[in-house]
Amino acid sequence: MSVEIERKFLVKNDGFKQDCYQQKQLKQGYLNSDKNRTVRVRIADEKAFITIKGKSNESGTTRFEWEKEIDKTEAEQLLSLCEPDIIDKTRYLVKKGKHVFEVDVFYGENQGLILAEVELSSENEEFKKPEWLGKEITGDLKYYNSSLSKNSFKNWN
Repeated sequence: MSVEIERKFLVKNDGFKQDCYQQKQLKQGYLNSDKNRTVRVRIADEKAFITIKGKSNESGTTRFEWEKEIDKTEAEQLLSLCEPDIIDKTRYLVKKGKHVFEVDVFYGENQGLILAEVELSSENEEFKKPEWLGKEITGDLKYYNSSLSKNSFKNWN
């Protein structure tokens, strides 16, 4: 059980790729995407997880998170029970200063969307913003993966 503190941004270009030290393919779906709690199933390369997240605080930076590794075969079975649509993306890990940015490049119904998140130890923690980081979207619900699974980027005006 933990509290997740993160800020989220749009990404302006693919400059993040030059500093990427790891990438993985992610497939995830939602067994529950209620605004007060989400229950997510994720396969990341050969590992799988079930995650429960609570409602974000007012600023959108902090929320409860519980995660447990599960068997990949079980995760594949659970994905078949998930709400439509399954999120498909590549996650790039990029170190800038003492922070690691997770940059997600989406495919399928969310093709064209690139988002970055940085986890912090406190809401006021300072961090160096890379040049490829765009507009901050922390707390904007339409960019939550659980929202993207219901109203994909492809359908936005």
